[in-house]
Amino acid sequence: MNPLVIRSAQDAIAVVPYLLGFHPSGSLVVIAFDGPDGTCAVRVDLPSPDPVNVSGMLAGNGYLRVLLLAYGTPEESTPATTTMRAALAAAGIEVMQAIRVSDGRWWSLTCDEDCCPPEGIPFDIKSSVLAAEATLAGHVALPDRTDLADSLRPLTGPARQAMCEATLRAERRFLGWARDGTSSFQFQALLVQEGVAVVPVLLAQARAGTRPSNDEVARLAFLLTELRVRDEAWVRIDEDDPTADIDFWRDVVRRVEPPYAAAPAALLAFAAYAAGNGGLANVALDRALDADPTYSMAVILREVMAAGIPPTKARMRMTPEELAAAYHEDETRQAS
Repeated sequence: MNPLVIRSAQDAIAVVPYLLGFHPSGSLVVIAFDGPDGTCAVRVDLPSPDPVNVSGMLAGNGYLRVLLLAYGTPEESTPATTTMRAALAAAGIEVMQAIRVSDGRWWSLTCDEDCCPPEGIPFDIKSSVLAAEATLAGHVALPDRTDLADSLRPLTGPARQAMCEATLRAERRFLGWARDGTSSFQFQALLVQEGVAVVPVLLAQARAGTRPSNDEVARLAFLLTELRVRDEAWVRIDEDDPTADIDFWRDVVRRVEPPYAAAPAALLAFAAYAAGNGGLANVALDRALDADPTYSMAVILREVMAAGIPPTKARMRMTPEELAAAYHEDETRQAS
């Protein structure tokens, strides 16, 4: 999505669901701007957000101004917004406007009744130009965060059974190598050799519109257990336009057997993070950490996002050729 220009409270209301990936409720959303890295949206739960953490994170990343949008009742929204405004002011960040949003209306929390009547001001996101731009760019705003999480849940029914059978076929194939007397070092090398060859082919096919078969997904899932293969997939994410990567890894995450979800879910999280889709990135990280609570890529990415580090400062900046050279150097060092 091209940079969005927010000119009014209604513009902000319209764009928030597309920044988050879902329509928020029980939330305080901080839209930060006038910084070195574009716009940043932070969502925290009402009624007790952590204002010091949010203000410190935004100040540390150089943001100078914010808009506050509280989605909830007056009893939840007003105290939380007041404490957040105070913390932001103490951090040197100007709050341009604070509003409460509920049931298709909004109320300003920073002006008197002359600019905002007691009954609030009605709005319609569907009529917004910004919402239309976001939709045309392929961004979706699901009804709530639960729906966003559900969009990554494993497939069920016949589709799940078919993937289970494909996974068993892949496991029998690969583990057959070990039964043939292959050493652990040789087995790992064979997995890496096949994985490094398979990953770019599947990604190229997906970008051309060809969805991988169940057997290809099962094969990929097993190969991604090797970090070298995972890293091959990682450096091939198009950080300038990760839309196709998001579609590919979302599909893989839903289809793999749950024990294999950590790597593809972490890759999906990185692609979503690169796109500025923090909501999808976070639910993908939940899937990855459910599969493996210690999975390093997911743990590190969650820490990066919690620190408010923008995607422009966390780029891989490595080509597949550079990755291959780095792994070759490591192998040479270990062998010496």
